[in-house]
Amino acid sequence: MQTVDVLVVGAGLAGLHTARLLARRGLDVMVADRRRSLSAGIRTTGIFVRRTLDDFDLPDRLLGPGIRDVLLYPPSRRSPVRLTSDRDEYRVADMAAVYEHARRAAESAGARVLLGVRYDGMSAGLVRFVGAEPVTARFVVGADGARSRVARDLGLDVNRRLLVGAEIVHPIAPGATAPAFHCVLDPRVAPGYLGWVIDDGWHAHVGVAGYPGAMRTGIRHLLDAFAEDAPGRSAPTGPVERRGGPIPVGGVLRRLACPAGLLVGDAAGAVSPLTAGGLDPCLRMSELAAAVAADYLRTGDTRVLSRYDGGALRARFRGRLLLRRVFAGIRSPAAAEAAVTALRGRAGRTLAARILFGDGSFPDVGPRLAGPVRSA
Repeated sequence: MQTVDVLVVGAGLAGLHTARLLARRGLDVMVADRRRSLSAGIRTTGIFVRRTLDDFDLPDRLLGPGIRDVLLYPPSRRSPVRLTSDRDEYRVADMAAVYEHARRAAESAGARVLLGVRYDGMSAGLVRFVGAEPVTARFVVGADGARSRVARDLGLDVNRRLLVGAEIVHPIAPGATAPAFHCVLDPRVAPGYLGWVIDDGWHAHVGVAGYPGAMRTGIRHLLDAFAEDAPGRSAPTGPVERRGGPIPVGGVLRRLACPAGLLVGDAAGAVSPLTAGGLDPCLRMSELAAAVAADYLRTGDTRVLSRYDGGALRARFRGRLLLRRVFAGIRSPAAAEAAVTALRGRAGRTLAARILFGDGSFPDVGPRLAGPVRSA
């Protein structure tokens, strides 16, 4: 039976980034994921914001063209509000290639990545799998998504407030349209969130997301109806891929760590509750998670785990959690039309630009959270 310092369950961006950082600290790290290929089961559009690209090293070849224009449409689709930045604000990544790049980086640091291995529970440090022999792990990192089983097995908090999203992705003719991010506020197709169209230079991404209880005809039907006349969509030039999955929007969970393990990525609720963006949060929180886990395994001092404090992070989300509740309350086309009309004024445009182009979508993990533990 193998024994490892850290087992990471889930080979998404959060899990692979955490594994790489832990392996670089000299720990024996294994990553397990039930997918046989990292190009299968992708659940994110792959939109990276400027702040992430400024702070993290992502190869330019994996990213589409810079996007500066955002168009906000009411349900009528007439007279969208156009917001334009003087900088590239978004780039859409080839996520299969991003995952493979992250896998190679983790393996180069010394981590082992096992695919086609499904987590099947743990007890007293013994982790069971379907498709592989059990492993003894000193510490387990749950990077297994919004409905994390690892979180439940560790007795940590679990996500309760979830959107469900789905999109179709297909190749387009290069240069067919100017890069832009089209967002449609229409509770008939995306209750509590948006419909969107964005392209990465190679593919168009057309999607909807919302609260599943309000999607009376089912998300697949809503997506297909939206895609028929979605603004900004280019004609497919090849096969259509479908993606989808749950999106936690309740904010970072409070209890994220215990002596047996901790949570990262969607499992930790590390998603902006307002915009539902999760790529920037997963990278930032993974850095703190790796530092805390390494220090805890080195010292055995459980007080170190208090630095990975979801409650402290949640305090920085009060405004966005309030706006999430407001957003969730827009349940009629008339209310959505009124909301977009309000964004046409100077104050509305300033607020929208601050949300879409600002640096505060997810707070920095500051020294107060990452600082050393003091003796009593």
